[in-house]
Amino acid sequence: MSQTLAAVEGSIASVGYGLAAIGPGIGVGIIFGNGTQALARQPEAAGLIRANQILGFAFCEALALIGLVMPFVYGP
Repeated sequence: MSQTLAAVEGSIASVGYGLAAIGPGIGVGIIFGNGTQALARQPEAAGLIRANQILGFAFCEALALIGLVMPFVYGP
């Protein structure tokens, strides 16, 4: 006699995206954490530091958005 304890339905790509979202989340935290430290050490370079923060944030979020779209592209 065989019993099913739990059934998983849906796409495993959703789980993959959930795991892949960890990377950009950590990246954004590192970018803004180090940017805050840099601003505290050299407040006169605020413009350059802020520009680099925004650029790094945009790249990290682009990776997250690509990861969000990929399950729909390669899904079932």
